[in-house]
Amino acid sequence: MSEATDTIFSKIIRREIPADIVYEDDLALAFKDVNPQAPVHILVIPKKPLVKLADAESQDHALMGHLLLTVKRVAEQVGLSNGYRVVINNGDDGGQTVSHLHLHILGGRQMKWPPG
Repeated sequence: MSEATDTIFSKIIRREIPADIVYEDDLALAFKDVNPQAPVHILVIPKKPLVKLADAESQDHALMGHLLLTVKRVAEQVGLSNGYRVVINNGDDGGQTVSHLHLHILGGRQMKWPPG
């Protein structure tokens, strides 16, 4: 498994960089994206430094489930009752720009298909 380097997300977890945090527990942190692509754009990240989804191992199964349930909790908390999209970019071809696993919650408008 690859380890995340010192990323902007690890600095947010350590409170070295400010973020508009909307949810936190022992395993995850959720905060508003600084470059929103929808009226609601929140990132959910694990506190464990996983580079990308492809690096998750079987021992991470509880964390992976926790991240999805955190997405559900945060979406409810911010009022996305009409629905929302969850995106995980994986690697360069997947459009991942920060080397720390993160889930995008996009909502507040009708999503189009197919995505980019």
